[in-house]
Amino acid sequence: MQEHDLSFVRAEMVANQPAPKSETGFGHWIRVNLFATPLDGVLTILGALFIAYTLPPLIDWAFISAQWTGSDRSFCATAAQGGSQPDGWSGACWAFVGAKFEQFMYGRYPVDERWRVALTGILFVVLLAPLLIPKVPRKGLNAILFFGVFPVVAYFLLVGGWFGLEFVETPLWGGLMVTLVLSFVGIAVSLPLGIVLALGRRSKMPVVKMICVIFIETVRGVPLVTVLFMASVMLPLFLPAGVTFDKFLRALIGVAMFASAYMAEVVRGGLQAIPKGQYEGADSLGLGYWQKMWLIVLPQALKLVIPGIVNTFIGLFKDTSLVYIIGMFDLLGAVRQNFSDAAWASPQTPMTGLVFAGFVFWIFCFGMSRYSIFMERLLDTGHKR
Repeated sequence: MQEHDLSFVRAEMVANQPAPKSETGFGHWIRVNLFATPLDGVLTILGALFIAYTLPPLIDWAFISAQWTGSDRSFCATAAQGGSQPDGWSGACWAFVGAKFEQFMYGRYPVDERWRVALTGILFVVLLAPLLIPKVPRKGLNAILFFGVFPVVAYFLLVGGWFGLEFVETPLWGGLMVTLVLSFVGIAVSLPLGIVLALGRRSKMPVVKMICVIFIETVRGVPLVTVLFMASVMLPLFLPAGVTFDKFLRALIGVAMFASAYMAEVVRGGLQAIPKGQYEGADSLGLGYWQKMWLIVLPQALKLVIPGIVNTFIGLFKDTSLVYIIGMFDLLGAVRQNFSDAAWASPQTPMTGLVFAGFVFWIFCFGMSRYSIFMERLLDTGHKR
């Protein structure tokens, strides 16, 4: 048999070669992300010039020329006179934030009872963190504790009047505490209620559909300020004589109803994006309506509208500052309320307080946004990369 020369056949795989130097490194990243086109280059240069013009004065205002300690406005005035900022642009008065920090967090909640607010916050974080981490087991039990048990415990801790705890009326609540309570209740109520309203609007039963449409379009047609005003001022006028309930509770109901109407439209958009074949496939398996929605349609629809859901949550978190108009003081309201303190009345105080409040709002909103992106990537199983 004739032998063939196999010397040209490779006996082993070629070792991996490093990427070309022109396609790696910091220089490649700059070229691709900042100077990919002439227009990108021009915009990058303009952006760099803008940052170079604005960032140094901001750093000087926030850190270098700022006053960090003090007991009244005189400390900030002294720092302003010796600072490096031009006239009318003195450094930040962080001493004001330090002196009023507890009021920004708790409002006028009794000082000796503020441990109850801190304990509620710790329970909130301890129960929420496992829900947000996908690999932590027993999500069902965790959800029952967070959405079922925690609100009851938080109510007894914050309101008191039971188990030897001093009763604290809600007009004394304020600061970040009110912002978080309003946000938590609004988010926890608006998502399930929004799902029900979205399903009702797509229902084939005329009465159910009409009720959901009227509710959604009515609430979406008025600003939140009007809803809060109606819940706080007008609602008691329609109640029977002698029947009333707490103003803070009325605000909670107004915020939750308002957010649920917007959430319903977000979820309805996800339901409309599901192909008709998914509904028909579920029907062919003999699944009932609720089985079809719970097992087939809603998981896909909610995954598609995660950005819209989180966007509604972020908007709700920021809109809690509107309760200021009905005499309640959230974080922003507490900051603004302390501007009238004669001991801290100075040109530096309002700007510093508003920057602090804005930074706190940004931390929470940015955290929700980043977690939304994380969940989108985790649930993006429709296409293989």
